[in-house]
Amino acid sequence: MVAVDPCRGATKTMRPSDCGLCCVREARAAMTSPGNIHVRHLLGVNDKRERVVKASRDVTMNSKKVIFQVHRANKDNKEEVLSKAEKDLAATTEQHMSRLVKELQGTDFWKLRRAYSFGVQEYVEAATFCRFCRKGSLLGLNEINSTLAPLSDQNDEPLQINALDYLLGLADLTGELMRLAIGRISDGEVDYAQKIRRFVQDIYRELTLLAPLMDDNAEMKKKMETMLQSVMKIENVLLTFTAMNDHGGSTGDGNHGRRLRRTWRGPMKRNRTRRERLRPMRMT
Repeated sequence: MVAVDPCRGATKTMRPSDCGLCCVREARAAMTSPGNIHVRHLLGVNDKRERVVKASRDVTMNSKKVIFQVHRANKDNKEEVLSKAEKDLAATTEQHMSRLVKELQGTDFWKLRRAYSFGVQEYVEAATFCRFCRKGSLLGLNEINSTLAPLSDQNDEPLQINALDYLLGLADLTGELMRLAIGRISDGEVDYAQKIRRFVQDIYRELTLLAPLMDDNAEMKKKMETMLQSVMKIENVLLTFTAMNDHGGSTGDGNHGRRLRRTWRGPMKRNRTRRERLRPMRMT
């Protein structure tokens, strides 16, 4: 292949790979020139964003594991399961949230907020879920930020979870509390389910006052609708449980929780047998 070497300006026989190497040299020279400092800055920001996304993904995955662990708790193994969940949450903070904090400390958090927001929301959901199941109270934003403060260097500005991400994580908490309440009702712990109902109603009422002040945040508006559905589901299951008890629904045969879950999920469809599936349709 005869071509002009753009680096030397001479005509010579070149292989295709040589032409590609010349293009790489030209691009590298352009990137390292003093006039392209802004390009190098943007590339550095993109690399940081990729690392932040990876750390946020790890936070999300491990926070979900904590939530699943808490859902395994019942009146017989509550202390053991919650202790294991709290240890997993502490490990998530030390191993994965610390990576996120180190990447974001000393920078403008809002520039990369979309890269780590979902991970922080999931972390808030897991932390508040553990606190409610342990003490029956709400974990505040200041308490969470005080937990993250030791992870940052003293010379840099520490990462602070902003109020928006905290409220979005709190909205997701109501969905997990709805699942917890339905599970407790199925196990006969109605008083605990009533406590969850009052707690979720309080959260929804307070966020209803704040949502109009959040500049029409589309994500918060969508979660408010989901939160209302969670409140209604808890109330409907409690009403169903009360109606079944009033009409002698609890027979003591061990199937009361199964019937209650069936009532909440709707009627079950009967599976067709293999003979019915293979049977030809009759022409009318």
